[in-house]
Amino acid sequence: MENFVTAIPAAPSRDAVTHFGRLLTFETDCADVADALRKGAADFVLLHVVGNRQAYERGHIPGAEHLPHAEINVERMAHWPEGTLFVVYCAGPHCNGADRAALKLATLGYPVKIMIGGITGWADENLHLATGPEPGQLE
Repeated sequence: MENFVTAIPAAPSRDAVTHFGRLLTFETDCADVADALRKGAADFVLLHVVGNRQAYERGHIPGAEHLPHAEINVERMAHWPEGTLFVVYCAGPHCNGADRAALKLATLGYPVKIMIGGITGWADENLHLATGPEPGQLE
């Protein structure tokens, strides 16, 4: 009996290795970001790229700086050294703000990854959100 899962055969393993290996160069997840923050091993800048300042202050991922994707430009990015890795996130899977930010950052020559899930994914992992005007710290 045919089903939608197997109606199209899976890719050969060598193609899957290429695809999934490449995919991980573009994205990370909430658990990996939280782990890096907890260990003090965050060798990246975490950017909250959507919403106004009030939305950021109501709840953001600890350690994240607020820089809406619409404000990413050469002048704003001059604050960080060339080669700085940015991890961007937005509200969640229903939001393309992280994609917009990643595109702008890559266009400016910065390495970038999207944190899949955004704030929604962070909450799904039962991780703490920081409040207030400062990036805050992971508890």
